[in-house]
Amino acid sequence: MSADCLFCKIVNRELPADIVYEDDDFIAFNDISPQAPTHILIIPRKHIATVNDLTVADIDVPGGLVLRAKAIASEKGIAESGYRLILNCNPQGGQTVYHLHLHLLGGRQLKALG
Repeated sequence: MSADCLFCKIVNRELPADIVYEDDDFIAFNDISPQAPTHILIIPRKHIATVNDLTVADIDVPGGLVLRAKAIASEKGIAESGYRLILNCNPQGGQTVYHLHLHLLGGRQLKALG
């Protein structure tokens, strides 16, 4: 854990969050500034600052994030209509909180990328 990390503080219950899922390895909560009707952040409990900081020891983390997102999308009723998953890395990639997190967005038609 990182003492000054916003998401570590949520994991440790030092800051409130609207939690929608949690287990021993991951926690998911509604984004406080949603960009879609469903906008959930899924994070590992372990502090990993960016995608670039993943190691071989973290091999299960990216897959775990995606599998939790898939399950949450199904629970929220957006799996069949579709959703978007986003991992931002560092400033030019749009990352603003330096704790690895996966954005799950859905509930409306999203613009195509590229």
